[in-house]
Amino acid sequence: MKPGITISYCTKCRWMLRAAYMAQELLTTFEEDISGVTLKPAEISGSYQIFVNDEMLFDRKREGRFPEITELKQLVRDRVAPDKSLGHSDRKKDA
Repeated sequence: MKPGITISYCTKCRWMLRAAYMAQELLTTFEEDISGVTLKPAEISGSYQIFVNDEMLFDRKREGRFPEITELKQLVRDRVAPDKSLGHSDRKKDA
């Protein structure tokens, strides 16, 4: 069974559009590797968390920021399709 991704977002902070954008990017990149992406309104204000199945990949409060989409794709890839190439998203940024 393919893993599922859940993006939990704060509705009071109006982060649904950010969550929807990230869901679209993940669905496009991992269309054959995941069962889907669920957007879930958070019960805790200020919360923005991303899970693969029940494993938390990213927590905005813990990290003090939102994930960059490239970073998020790499985190998801490492859990669901470790051998998958992300093309330009695998390149390191120049310092």
